[in-house]
Amino acid sequence: MNNFPKHVAIIMDGNGRWAKKRLLPRVAGHQQGVESVRAVISACLKKEIPFLTLFTFSSENWRRPEGEINFLFSIFLRSLRQETKALHENNVCLKVIGDKSCFSEELKTAITEAEQLTEKNTKLHLNIAFNYGGRWDVVEATRALAKKVARGEIEPDEISENVFRQHLTLADSPEPDFLIRTSGEYRISNFLLWQLAYTELYFTDTYWPDFREAQFEEALHSYTSRKRRFGQLDEQVKQNLHHPSIFELIEREIHA
Repeated sequence: MNNFPKHVAIIMDGNGRWAKKRLLPRVAGHQQGVESVRAVISACLKKEIPFLTLFTFSSENWRRPEGEINFLFSIFLRSLRQETKALHENNVCLKVIGDKSCFSEELKTAITEAEQLTEKNTKLHLNIAFNYGGRWDVVEATRALAKKVARGEIEPDEISENVFRQHLTLADSPEPDFLIRTSGEYRISNFLLWQLAYTELYFTDTYWPDFREAQFEEALHSYTSRKRRFGQLDEQVKQNLHHPSIFELIEREIHA
Protein backbone atom coordinates (compact mmCIF):
# COMPACT_ATOMS: atom_id res chain seq x y z
CA MET A 1 0.00 0.00 0.00
CA ASN A 2 2.81 2.43 0.87
CA ASN A 3 4.24 2.03 -2.64
CA PHE A 4 1.08 3.27 -4.36
CA PRO A 5 1.13 6.83 -5.71
CA LYS A 6 -0.64 9.41 -3.59
CA HIS A 7 -1.68 11.41 -6.64
CA VAL A 8 -2.53 9.91 -10.02
CA ALA A 9 -3.13 12.11 -13.07
CA ILE A 10 -4.69 10.68 -16.23
CA ILE A 11 -4.89 11.97 -19.80
CA MET A 12 -8.02 10.18 -20.97
CA ASP A 13 -7.35 9.76 -24.69
CA GLY A 14 -8.73 7.62 -27.49
CA ASN A 15 -12.51 7.98 -27.22
CA GLY A 16 -12.92 8.96 -30.86
CA ARG A 17 -10.63 6.23 -32.19
CA TRP A 18 -12.40 3.65 -30.01
CA ALA A 19 -15.70 4.64 -31.62
CA LYS A 20 -14.29 4.77 -35.15
CA LYS A 21 -12.88 1.27 -34.78
CA ARG A 22 -16.44 0.09 -34.05
CA LEU A 23 -18.00 2.15 -36.84
CA LEU A 24 -19.76 4.32 -34.26
CA PRO A 25 -20.03 8.12 -34.03
CA ARG A 26 -17.28 9.77 -31.95
CA VAL A 27 -19.75 10.76 -29.26
CA ALA A 28 -20.31 7.07 -28.51
CA GLY A 29 -16.69 6.89 -27.39
CA HIS A 30 -17.18 9.81 -25.01
CA GLN A 31 -20.26 8.15 -23.54
CA GLN A 32 -18.40 4.90 -22.99
CA GLY A 33 -15.50 6.82 -21.51
CA VAL A 34 -17.71 7.90 -18.61
CA GLU A 35 -17.81 4.26 -17.51
CA SER A 36 -14.02 4.22 -17.36
CA VAL A 37 -14.09 7.34 -15.19
CA ARG A 38 -16.39 5.56 -12.75
CA ALA A 39 -14.14 2.48 -12.76
CA VAL A 40 -10.95 4.45 -12.00
CA ILE A 41 -12.61 6.49 -9.25
CA SER A 42 -13.84 3.25 -7.69
CA ALA A 43 -10.35 1.74 -7.91
CA CYS A 44 -8.77 4.76 -6.23
CA LEU A 45 -11.28 4.54 -3.40
CA LYS A 46 -10.55 0.83 -2.92
CA LYS A 47 -6.80 1.36 -2.92
CA GLU A 48 -6.99 4.50 -0.79
CA ILE A 49 -5.23 6.66 -3.36
CA PRO A 50 -6.13 10.13 -2.03
CA PHE A 51 -5.74 12.33 -5.16
CA LEU A 52 -6.90 11.79 -8.75
CA THR A 53 -6.78 14.38 -11.54
CA LEU A 54 -8.52 13.69 -14.85
CA PHE A 55 -7.84 15.64 -18.06
CA THR A 56 -11.27 15.77 -19.68
CA PHE A 57 -11.21 18.80 -22.02
CA SER A 58 -8.12 20.77 -22.96
CA SER A 59 -7.87 24.36 -24.10
CA GLU A 60 -6.79 22.96 -27.50
CA ASN A 61 -9.96 20.86 -27.85
CA TRP A 62 -11.81 23.96 -29.07
CA ARG A 63 -10.38 23.12 -32.49
CA ARG A 64 -12.69 20.11 -32.73
CA PRO A 65 -16.04 20.15 -34.59
CA GLU A 66 -18.65 22.32 -32.90
CA GLY A 67 -21.09 19.44 -32.53
CA GLU A 68 -18.55 17.35 -30.62
CA ILE A 69 -17.64 20.28 -28.37
CA ASN A 70 -21.29 20.87 -27.54
CA PHE A 71 -21.71 17.18 -26.73
CA LEU A 72 -18.66 17.20 -24.44
CA PHE A 73 -20.08 20.17 -22.53
CA SER A 74 -23.49 18.54 -22.28
CA ILE A 75 -22.09 15.23 -21.03
CA PHE A 76 -19.99 17.11 -18.46
CA LEU A 77 -23.05 18.97 -17.18
CA ARG A 78 -25.12 15.79 -17.11
CA SER A 79 -22.37 13.90 -15.27
CA LEU A 80 -22.13 16.63 -12.64
CA ARG A 81 -25.85 16.39 -11.99
CA GLN A 82 -25.99 12.60 -11.99
CA GLU A 83 -22.76 11.67 -10.24
CA THR A 84 -22.25 14.31 -7.55
CA LYS A 85 -24.57 12.67 -5.01
CA ALA A 86 -22.77 9.33 -5.37
CA LEU A 87 -19.39 11.04 -5.07
CA HIS A 88 -20.54 12.76 -1.90
CA GLU A 89 -21.83 9.51 -0.41
CA ASN A 90 -18.42 7.94 -1.08
CA ASN A 91 -16.57 10.77 0.67
CA VAL A 92 -15.13 12.22 -2.56
CA CYS A 93 -14.20 15.91 -2.74
CA LEU A 94 -14.75 17.29 -6.25
CA LYS A 95 -12.91 20.25 -7.74
CA VAL A 96 -13.04 21.55 -11.32
CA ILE A 97 -9.91 23.28 -12.61
CA GLY A 98 -9.59 25.27 -15.82
CA ASP A 99 -10.76 28.47 -17.46
CA LYS A 100 -14.45 28.77 -16.56
CA SER A 101 -14.92 32.22 -18.09
CA CYS A 102 -16.63 30.84 -21.20
CA PHE A 103 -18.92 28.42 -19.34
CA SER A 104 -22.67 28.94 -19.36
CA GLU A 105 -24.27 30.13 -16.14
CA GLU A 106 -26.00 26.76 -15.91
CA LEU A 107 -22.68 24.92 -15.96
CA LYS A 108 -21.03 27.36 -13.54
CA THR A 109 -23.89 26.86 -11.11
CA ALA A 110 -23.67 23.07 -11.37
CA ILE A 111 -19.93 23.19 -10.70
CA THR A 112 -20.35 25.48 -7.69
CA GLU A 113 -23.11 23.30 -6.22
CA ALA A 114 -21.05 20.11 -6.70
CA GLU A 115 -17.93 21.63 -5.16
CA GLN A 116 -19.80 23.06 -2.20
CA LEU A 117 -21.61 19.79 -1.48
CA THR A 118 -18.39 17.76 -1.48
CA GLU A 119 -15.82 20.28 -0.20
CA LYS A 120 -15.44 18.69 3.25
CA ASN A 121 -15.00 15.12 1.99
CA THR A 122 -11.60 13.58 2.57
CA LYS A 123 -11.24 10.04 1.19
CA LEU A 124 -10.52 11.03 -2.41
CA HIS A 125 -9.80 14.46 -3.88
CA LEU A 126 -11.03 14.32 -7.47
CA ASN A 127 -9.82 17.13 -9.74
CA ILE A 128 -11.54 17.47 -13.12
CA ALA A 129 -9.49 19.49 -15.61
CA PHE A 130 -12.04 20.95 -18.02
CA ASN A 131 -11.04 23.66 -20.49
CA TYR A 132 -7.62 23.43 -18.89
CA GLY A 133 -4.14 24.06 -20.26
CA GLY A 134 -0.81 23.93 -18.47
CA ARG A 135 0.40 27.15 -20.09
CA TRP A 136 -2.85 28.87 -19.11
CA ASP A 137 -2.29 27.68 -15.53
CA VAL A 138 1.24 29.15 -15.43
CA VAL A 139 0.14 32.43 -17.00
CA GLU A 140 -2.74 32.80 -14.52
CA ALA A 141 -0.39 32.20 -11.59
CA THR A 142 2.07 34.74 -13.02
CA ARG A 143 -0.70 37.28 -13.50
CA ALA A 144 -1.92 36.81 -9.91
CA LEU A 145 1.60 37.33 -8.53
CA ALA A 146 2.17 40.38 -10.75
CA LYS A 147 -0.98 41.96 -9.32
CA LYS A 148 0.25 41.31 -5.78
CA VAL A 149 3.60 42.92 -6.60
CA ALA A 150 1.82 45.94 -8.09
CA ARG A 151 -0.25 46.32 -4.91
CA GLY A 152 2.87 46.04 -2.74
CA GLU A 153 1.70 42.81 -1.11
CA ILE A 154 4.85 40.91 -2.06
CA GLU A 155 8.35 41.82 -3.23
CA PRO A 156 9.67 40.24 -6.46
CA ASP A 157 12.58 38.70 -4.56
CA GLU A 158 10.09 36.91 -2.29
CA ILE A 159 8.69 34.88 -5.19
CA SER A 160 10.07 31.36 -4.81
CA GLU A 161 9.05 28.06 -6.39
CA ASN A 162 6.86 27.36 -3.38
CA VAL A 163 5.18 30.77 -3.56
CA PHE A 164 4.57 30.32 -7.28
CA ARG A 165 3.13 26.85 -6.71
CA GLN A 166 0.60 28.27 -4.26
CA HIS A 167 -0.95 30.28 -7.11
CA LEU A 168 -1.48 27.32 -9.43
CA THR A 169 -4.86 25.63 -9.77
CA LEU A 170 -3.72 22.52 -7.86
CA ALA A 171 -2.12 24.42 -4.99
CA ASP A 172 -4.09 22.35 -2.49
CA SER A 173 -3.00 19.00 -3.98
CA PRO A 174 0.43 17.35 -3.91
CA GLU A 175 2.19 17.17 -7.25
CA PRO A 176 1.26 14.01 -9.20
CA ASP A 177 3.43 10.98 -8.52
CA PHE A 178 2.13 9.14 -11.56
CA LEU A 179 0.77 10.19 -14.96
CA ILE A 180 -1.14 7.74 -17.16
CA ARG A 181 -1.93 8.45 -20.80
CA THR A 182 -4.10 6.10 -22.80
CA SER A 183 -4.41 5.44 -26.57
CA GLY A 184 -0.72 5.06 -27.46
CA GLU A 185 0.22 8.73 -27.67
CA TYR A 186 3.56 9.71 -26.09
CA ARG A 187 3.20 13.33 -24.99
CA ILE A 188 1.67 15.30 -22.13
CA SER A 189 -0.32 17.71 -24.35
CA ASN A 190 -0.07 20.87 -22.25
CA PHE A 191 -1.27 19.12 -19.09
CA LEU A 192 0.02 20.21 -15.64
CA LEU A 193 3.30 21.48 -17.11
CA TRP A 194 4.65 22.80 -13.80
CA GLN A 195 3.37 19.95 -11.63
CA LEU A 196 4.73 17.07 -13.75
CA ALA A 197 8.40 17.97 -13.29
CA TYR A 198 9.24 14.75 -11.40
CA THR A 199 6.18 12.66 -12.19
CA GLU A 200 6.57 9.05 -13.34
CA LEU A 201 5.04 8.64 -16.82
CA TYR A 202 3.09 5.64 -18.11
CA PHE A 203 1.77 5.21 -21.65
CA THR A 204 -0.58 2.47 -22.78
CA ASP A 205 -2.06 1.60 -26.18
CA THR A 206 -5.44 0.94 -24.54
CA TYR A 207 -8.13 3.41 -25.59
CA TRP A 208 -9.75 5.22 -22.69
CA PRO A 209 -13.19 3.52 -23.02
CA ASP A 210 -11.43 0.15 -22.52
CA PHE A 211 -9.35 1.34 -19.57
CA ARG A 212 -10.91 -0.20 -16.47
CA GLU A 213 -9.78 -1.52 -13.11
CA ALA A 214 -7.60 -4.30 -14.58
CA GLN A 215 -5.71 -1.83 -16.77
CA PHE A 216 -5.37 0.55 -13.81
CA GLU A 217 -3.91 -2.30 -11.75
CA GLU A 218 -1.39 -2.99 -14.50
CA ALA A 219 -0.35 0.67 -14.54
CA LEU A 220 0.04 0.74 -10.76
CA HIS A 221 2.21 -2.37 -10.94
CA SER A 222 4.52 -0.50 -13.29
CA TYR A 223 4.70 2.40 -10.85
CA THR A 224 5.51 0.27 -7.80
CA SER A 225 8.42 -1.37 -9.65
CA ARG A 226 10.18 1.95 -10.27
CA LYS A 227 12.74 3.85 -8.22
CA ARG A 228 12.06 7.54 -7.73
CA ARG A 229 15.36 9.39 -7.27
CA PHE A 230 14.42 13.09 -7.54
CA GLY A 231 17.93 13.84 -8.80
CA GLN A 232 19.69 11.67 -6.22
CA LEU A 233 21.93 8.63 -6.66
CA ASP A 234 20.71 5.13 -5.82
CA GLU A 235 22.97 5.09 -2.77
CA GLN A 236 21.40 8.30 -1.45
CA VAL A 237 17.89 6.98 -1.97
CA LYS A 238 18.74 3.79 -0.07
CA GLN A 239 20.27 5.84 2.72
CA ASN A 240 17.16 7.99 2.97
CA LEU A 241 14.94 4.92 3.07
CA HIS A 242 16.93 3.55 6.02
CA HIS A 243 17.33 6.89 7.78
CA PRO A 244 15.85 6.52 11.30
CA SER A 245 12.74 8.52 12.10
CA ILE A 246 12.56 10.89 15.08
CA PHE A 247 10.51 8.26 16.92
CA GLU A 248 13.21 5.62 16.36
CA LEU A 249 15.86 8.01 17.64
CA ILE A 250 13.82 8.73 20.79
CA GLU A 251 13.30 5.01 21.38
CA ARG A 252 17.05 4.38 21.03
CA GLU A 253 17.74 7.15 23.53
CA ILE A 254 15.27 5.68 26.03
CA HIS A 255 16.84 2.24 25.83
CA ALA A 256 20.42 3.50 25.84
